[in-house]
Amino acid sequence: MRVLCVAEKNSIAKAVAAILGGGRSKASDSTYKYVKNYSFTYDGFPFAPHGCDVIMTSVAGHLSGVDFDAAQYGWGKSDPFTLFDAPLIETMDTNQKQIAANIRKEARNADVLMIWTDCDREGEYIGWEIHQVAKKGNSYLQDDKVYRAIFSHIEGSHIIHAARNPERIDQKSVDAVSTRIELDLRTGVSFTRLLTNTLAPRIQAISAPRLSNRDYLNANNINNNRKKDKIVVSYGPCQFPTLGFVVDRFERIRNFVPEEFWYIQLQIDSEDGLKKLSTTFQWERGHIFDRHSVLTLYEMCLELGGDEAKVCDLKSKPSTKYRPFPLTTVELQKNCARYLRLNAKQSLAAAEKLYQKGFISYPRTETDTFPSKMNLQDLVQKQAQREQDRDDRNVWAQYAANLLDGNYPNNFTFPRSGKHDDKAHPPIHPIIPLGKNAQIDETERRVYEYVVRHFLACCSEDAKGQTSTLTLDWVGEKFTATGLVVLEKNWLDVYPWAKWETTKQLPRLEMNEICTLSKAEMKSGMTSTPKPMTESELIVLMDANGIGTDATIADHIEKIQTRNYVQSEKVGKETFLQPTKLGVALVHGFEEIGLEDSFAKPFQRREMEEDLKKICEGQTNKSAVVADIIQKYRGYYMRTNQSKNVLVDVYNRVNRTMS
Repeated sequence: MRVLCVAEKNSIAKAVAAILGGGRSKASDSTYKYVKNYSFTYDGFPFAPHGCDVIMTSVAGHLSGVDFDAAQYGWGKSDPFTLFDAPLIETMDTNQKQIAANIRKEARNADVLMIWTDCDREGEYIGWEIHQVAKKGNSYLQDDKVYRAIFSHIEGSHIIHAARNPERIDQKSVDAVSTRIELDLRTGVSFTRLLTNTLAPRIQAISAPRLSNRDYLNANNINNNRKKDKIVVSYGPCQFPTLGFVVDRFERIRNFVPEEFWYIQLQIDSEDGLKKLSTTFQWERGHIFDRHSVLTLYEMCLELGGDEAKVCDLKSKPSTKYRPFPLTTVELQKNCARYLRLNAKQSLAAAEKLYQKGFISYPRTETDTFPSKMNLQDLVQKQAQREQDRDDRNVWAQYAANLLDGNYPNNFTFPRSGKHDDKAHPPIHPIIPLGKNAQIDETERRVYEYVVRHFLACCSEDAKGQTSTLTLDWVGEKFTATGLVVLEKNWLDVYPWAKWETTKQLPRLEMNEICTLSKAEMKSGMTSTPKPMTESELIVLMDANGIGTDATIADHIEKIQTRNYVQSEKVGKETFLQPTKLGVALVHGFEEIGLEDSFAKPFQRREMEEDLKKICEGQTNKSAVVADIIQKYRGYYMRTNQSKNVLVDVYNRVNRTMS
């Protein structure tokens, strides 16, 4: 028997071939220079119990695309409105054609096709694309001859288990991706052409430099150069809600009016041996925006209570700082942005490379719960690197060893379980330890360290402390001070980005004791202007509102920057996202048309993502979802087309006010 195996990337094909072939696979060139064919024999497939010859190859992402026929529906050749119904054609670039030729060639003599693409929706669709091409080379390879490997990392035993327990391609997931591709194409191209035709001339006119007399002599050359730099105002159903979040924060800052507030604060000075303590007590009423009310209470307390207050409550209780939940893709991107100053695109790209090299598990997952039967202690044991010389170990190796020794307060504990499980992949975790001479770049090394430290923190015990709260009664007004003593840091010792520190000691006072105030002040402050949007905050907002998936959030954030709707701005160590004039004008333009809920808000995209999940669950189908959403977009298009002058007016206004 001859089996053709196809992975999503050459690095995965090479690793899987090495494992299944026992290190004896032979590599040969394919029709595409970045893809190799690996041949070996294997006897572990359930459909080939007596062994078989295997060719392991790969694609390089998607094997084809969909588009409109350029001859009939190219830019300027048709009304953009017709694109909602125009027929779609399959497209392949030169590289894809070369890869497809290799699959057809290798499929000719194959008895079975086995898909080894990434185990997510997109990987399911790419597997389907591979099957369509393979059938063109060998019509014998129908659905019953196609298997699908289920794996989340490329550790040896895991890959062998995947080979021995194959499943079938999930056609519902394929249909969901196909639905998303078609809808994004039809809505994106039609609205991009409408917006570009409407706004590009105005943008060009405003941004064009004023020419001197000498420049007019070279006007023809200048005009020719401008033709090459055509302005495109693109639309994307995920881009616009993402932009909307940034513009919303920008407007909150721009329209912010600070307000003054007032509050009362007490202070007690005391001694603890030779140490002098100064403890501040905060007013339980918090901040009040009516100065007269605060002044009245303050004067009453001064008159009736003077400089004495009574201890009315004294509590001391155990306190816990919980270890983090297991790591998801969104959490990885958010925390790498917050702690490592890496944007979402950088962190996800680094995680992908680490996965392809076998260092971590599959980095695209929504799951924050480890399977109860998963042997996590073995993974911790690998990070302890006991077989390595001490100088060659990673800095967290001793911490990992201590977790398993049982001689410390901080022992291995099975991770907490979150509320999300995509039923496809476990949370992101390390597979093998990283040697100091590993062939990875600095960004990959930093992301790997974060993944390991997060994993070890998950497998540790919660931090333990003791919290004391002291409450004073000053003529009926309550004031509190809280102190924390950290008793066991536990997971905090391996996770330097979380802080939980012992605070100043509280004064030694007894219940009902009358104490002397060293200060009793009425103070004022001003409400603070919101900060501009950080990428970490934007990721959280997108995830909470269903904009994009864990795998595409980074792409959408990058897209609104490359389209010049948003620019990054570095202030000190922090990087903020600020909208451009065009970005602000687009959001406000659709608001004035009355389509903010459909374009600049997340509701429309969230609805589509929910529909895609329903397709995966068999509750609806592709044709119904496409028909419903396209019908809505026809209405949005007609409304926008009738209000083109509004978009231009808003752009002119924003350009004036932000200049």
